[in-house]
Amino acid sequence: MKSPRLRTAASVILLLLGPALLAFCADASDPSKHDGKFTPLFNGKNLDGWHGDKDLWKVVDGVIVGSTDDKQLKHNSFLFYEKPYKNFVLKAKFKLRNHNSGIQFRSQELDDFDCKGYQADMAEKKYTGILHEEKGRTIVANVKEDEVLQHYKPGEWAEYVITADGPHIKQEINGYTTIDYTEPADDKSPKEGVIALQLHAGPKMQVEFKDIVIKELPGTN
Repeated sequence: MKSPRLRTAASVILLLLGPALLAFCADASDPSKHDGKFTPLFNGKNLDGWHGDKDLWKVVDGVIVGSTDDKQLKHNSFLFYEKPYKNFVLKAKFKLRNHNSGIQFRSQELDDFDCKGYQADMAEKKYTGILHEEKGRTIVANVKEDEVLQHYKPGEWAEYVITADGPHIKQEINGYTTIDYTEPADDKSPKEGVIALQLHAGPKMQVEFKDIVIKELPGTN
């Protein structure tokens, strides 16, 4: 039998380590906490590693700026990263001046800088935070707009975190989970593809991106 003194010492140790143990357990169950560092996809200086319509995209003061102020679009246009990804956690900060934009992932590049596939959507009025499918199912997973707006203010910088791990897709804005979705077993959507940034056809618009980093996850689900 342990003495009262030993039991007291053990209780104190558990009390002190409790928060750390809980954090460790939470990290172990969270794909975004897997071992491995985040790799920058944008160097903050130029568009090396990216390609798109040069009339629409440029780097200003360490920020990728997409604008249709000087060019009318016939269809949505995208800025593509050079490498495809499968399972990952992607982080990016964005600021949308107006209209509609998004971050494509596991997507396919089409002619004339067009694109199809998953998109983490953003918009000035609604759709921010939804899982959209460009040239596909449109809204794959929806959000409650009033709840999203408690964590995101249109026109201000915000951070998107996109986790794609096999059929499981999770999107967060400023730490708030907008969608937590798992594709059905018979889903035929691509499990690997490109990352791209969107400029939307319609009204003249502008969107900015910075601090774009990615961490690949293990597994081939």
